[in-house]
Amino acid sequence: MDPVKKDIQARKEEILTEVRAIFKANMKFTDWNVPEANDRLGAELIIGVMQEALDTLKKEVEEGKYDIY
Repeated sequence: MDPVKKDIQARKEEILTEVRAIFKANMKFTDWNVPEANDRLGAELIIGVMQEALDTLKKEVEEGKYDIY
């Protein structure tokens, strides 16, 4: 197996946990900032922002921005 693939596979659960932690932290911030918040709407909006960030990162990868990091 390619060493990079092996490394990422070994850290997959950690990466997934970190992404979920970012989501949960932002849900908590929304509840603190807007106590009467619609949690489902908040979750959907947070996912939208996270998806926007992922899309931007994907575009940057495709453009070669991280070819030499």
